[in-house]
Amino acid sequence: MTDAPPPAPEPSSTPYSSAPEQKTNTLAIVALILGILIPIAGIVVGHISLSQIKKTGENGRGLALTGTILGYVFSVLWIIFWVVTIILPFLIFGSAVSYSTF
Repeated sequence: MTDAPPPAPEPSSTPYSSAPEQKTNTLAIVALILGILIPIAGIVVGHISLSQIKKTGENGRGLALTGTILGYVFSVLWIIFWVVTIILPFLIFGSAVSYSTF
């Protein structure tokens, strides 16, 4: 007696998944934009967005991470810029006031 193979499953009537489409977290998009324009705000909004994404399971984790990381990078660059602009000239040229010893 030969065993017949099981019948092939019937194809689905819809070629696409019937699962509802997940939306992207809005704050993740805002964090990405602010991470470039206003770095401190990008850091704050990025962390809030990551927390929301963890709770709700929404899409946009990569956007939130990118906005947060860009916020940190641009903040560090901004600090370095001001240190070089303000403090470095004093270290190179010394005090702006010169004293004479007559």
